Amino acid sequence: MFENLGYLETLYSRFQSDPQSVASEWRDYFAGDKFANGQGLGQGNGEVATQTPLVLAGRAARNSNLDQKLHQLIRNYRVRGHRIAAIDPLGAPRPVPPELKLEYYNFSENELDRLVQVPTLHFDAPLTIHEIYERLRKTYCGSIGAQFMHIDDTVTRQWLQRQMESTENHLQLTRKEQVRIFTRLTDAVVFEEFLQKKFLGAKTFSLEGCETLVPLLDLAIEKAGSQGIRDIVLGMAHRGRLNVLANIAGKNPCEIFREFADADAETWQGRGDVKYHQGHSGQWLTAEGQQIHLSLCFNPSHLEFINPVALGRTRARQDRFGDRERKQVLSLLIHGDASFAGEGIVQESLNLSRLAGYSVGGTLHVVINNQIGFTTLPQEYRSSVYSTSVARMLRAPIFHVNGEDPEAVAQVVRLSLDFQREFRNDVFIDMYGYRRRGHNETDEPSFTQPVLYRQIEKRKSVHEHYRDHLLKLNGITADEAGQISHKRHDKLEKLLEVARKGKCEVAPKKCGVWQGYTGGPEPRPEVGTALAPKKISELLQKLAETPGDFHLHAKLQKNMQLRREMADGKQPLDWAAAELLALGSLAAEGCRIRLAGEDSARGTFSHRHAVFYDYQTGIPFCPLQHLSPQQAPVEIINSPLCEAGALGFEYGYSLDCPDGLILWEAQFGDFVNVAQVILDQFICSAEDKWNRLSGLVLLLPHGFEGMGPEHSSARLERFLELAADDNIQVAQPTTPAQFFHLLRRQVLRKWRKPLVVLTPKSLLRHPKVISPSEQFSTGCFQRLLPDSMPPKNVKRVLLCSGKIYYELLAYRDEKKRDDVAIIRLEQLYPLRDELLESTLEPFAEKSPVLWVQEEPQNMGAWRFLHEKFGKHLFARWPFAVVARPESASPATGSSGAHKLEQQRLIRRAFGDSENPPGPERKQTAPASKSREA
Repeated sequence: MFENLGYLETLYSRFQSDPQSVASEWRDYFAGDKFANGQGLGQGNGEVATQTPLVLAGRAARNSNLDQKLHQLIRNYRVRGHRIAAIDPLGAPRPVPPELKLEYYNFSENELDRLVQVPTLHFDAPLTIHEIYERLRKTYCGSIGAQFMHIDDTVTRQWLQRQMESTENHLQLTRKEQVRIFTRLTDAVVFEEFLQKKFLGAKTFSLEGCETLVPLLDLAIEKAGSQGIRDIVLGMAHRGRLNVLANIAGKNPCEIFREFADADAETWQGRGDVKYHQGHSGQWLTAEGQQIHLSLCFNPSHLEFINPVALGRTRARQDRFGDRERKQVLSLLIHGDASFAGEGIVQESLNLSRLAGYSVGGTLHVVINNQIGFTTLPQEYRSSVYSTSVARMLRAPIFHVNGEDPEAVAQVVRLSLDFQREFRNDVFIDMYGYRRRGHNETDEPSFTQPVLYRQIEKRKSVHEHYRDHLLKLNGITADEAGQISHKRHDKLEKLLEVARKGKCEVAPKKCGVWQGYTGGPEPRPEVGTALAPKKISELLQKLAETPGDFHLHAKLQKNMQLRREMADGKQPLDWAAAELLALGSLAAEGCRIRLAGEDSARGTFSHRHAVFYDYQTGIPFCPLQHLSPQQAPVEIINSPLCEAGALGFEYGYSLDCPDGLILWEAQFGDFVNVAQVILDQFICSAEDKWNRLSGLVLLLPHGFEGMGPEHSSARLERFLELAADDNIQVAQPTTPAQFFHLLRRQVLRKWRKPLVVLTPKSLLRHPKVISPSEQFSTGCFQRLLPDSMPPKNVKRVLLCSGKIYYELLAYRDEKKRDDVAIIRLEQLYPLRDELLESTLEPFAEKSPVLWVQEEPQNMGAWRFLHEKFGKHLFARWPFAVVARPESASPATGSSGAHKLEQQRLIRRAFGDSENPPGPERKQTAPASKSREA
């Protein structure tokens, strides 16, 4: 064959010079009768040494068909060998593709016995074609099925081929390593059996059938420690979580037993979470003596939504450690097979992996493949061959492995982490097992899978299988195996007894980076947020500078000139300048800034321009990153077009960066509902459920401007519905200075709660939405902005928030109505009643107070305020609403209709309409329109 000619000639030349210089099999071959008679290299007269490479090549051409068939065989096993790998412990038959059968290639018996050396095969010596076939089957069709040929990078593919083919995808373990695997399997099995016996009927979401997860994690942590990892962030759903908490994360089983007993019910009224959603942090000491910090994230029942949160936490820790190469902190995500295939958040999270603003240097993914989702079988929950098929979108290998072969699992763990370290890329372990019980312990799985569960009932556990395997190899004795089990069982019995006596010792929680930060009720004293005038001028000047050789877009020259005039005190600050000043001042004071969102570098409405792009080269320049040598890092990131994954990532980042300002911006506030799970299950409830704090800021453009139902409302009502116990802050500032103070307050006070800011759109360029520089050098954020109208003339008080204020103000000025006061609620939650009452105090009692909002009456803040205050504010002032009629959709799609609605709403607020304040009836759609399909 062509590629073997040079190799054979070299070997034969060495043999002629010194027969001992070649391997013994080649000496026998060259000295044998077959070769002497011309049956070796194609010569018929034995005069091998006289043949030129050209003659040899010509004769080898007759073997070109053989060459092609062999290469096809090798490629097909690399590409499709996984299709017949023995990865299913239940032994479900797998159809064999014809191209994986040897007869498909029509090799003759002589060809099968021919010795060949294929440079692209990573075997250590020439083999016959039949031997190559057998080794390919061992490598790609044993207990490990590898998918990697979809990777479009040749270097990566060749690296994987070399690692697998050189070892036949098998790891030679020492007895000590085998005993450790067995011990960790015992830990997992004994724990599950103990829970089932001691807490009969309790939900545990057992790991039984996939217990190899525990030794897998043990092996992964040990391997990661040897690679220099100092921190691992784990995310997983509830299946097997209790086992992982006890046997990996380091939670005292005594605590878990006490949670089963539910002995502190009085303490947990209205708060807390179930035990299999709890997280834990602990220290792991590897066999080699390295300390690794483990953090198992808290997780709701929404399965895969922990993925972006864990990734954000990983990135934050890497940034805190200055780990730019992403080699010190590992993200380890544990998935379920049905959820990995079914939930779109998986794709969103995977898409983040190679993006500069989100990369964590490669995540180790482990799929606990039960081969069932609740009662749904694989053929019902996925259209693909594997649950992991979505992972093929990345240049990452996927290793399907039989969970009942712990040594194969050890091989893929080693290979996966070596790959992750080498290529800084994600890698996937799809560990096949089964679910011995139902979805939970009260569920009867045989109702829907009677045949499957009869088969499962008869199966020995993986623990028994591996024990028998080691017994055969004399790797362990029956007495040793029994002692390991008895020891673990006795320990759990003692801990249960301690738990029942209420003497369980709980390790004190370490605050770490959260030392000094608080949650709970909002503190009363306001914090100073003003800047010295000189500092304001210096920062604004820096924000107006670009490098000398930078080519700024011509249309932005005016923008820069305006910034310089603001720095000189010649112009008041607009919204964009106030925001940049807030971010810049915090960065200069040592506070990390991270602003991420769709189009956030420029701003959806082309107002921010936090990043400039050289008009000739396209090279970006961010003035916020060039304020001073001592400043904190600033990241302005254009996120991918997703909400749940992107917001989840920033929330996760905020969990490990309490001293930074972490902001996520929606393109339009309306789109935040795509991330409703992140809002409901994490941001708004994490403190109540898990005692986890966050200072994340959400910037949500909001305002009714005739842009239709999907570009008008950030759904203020939903945030106020979720607001309780001072869990979040909701604000709608109406001036640049207010926004400036609000952002600085979020960092400078030590109270950490998520902040939801409804930001403006048209107001970004409104001539009245400006603030003089002195408003930045004095004062602080004002929760409520009173009116300067003399109270003695006022017969009606309008309460409002946001853009509607400027329209009410314009109408009042136009009509010269000095009998109407307009008060702005800048912070809607937490709302300080005494502040509102004192602001209303100067106005006559029984003067009507009207809440005016752009939103339909069933949306916006009205129902929140009405439920809080009723029909009278503080039993003194009648309280009613002026709003659009109740509606299923936030806004009209007609610009003309919007203007009419807005005009009527403003007139009604001032009493200049035939319709009195209060509910307004919605116009009925024309009959022809209402019948449209």
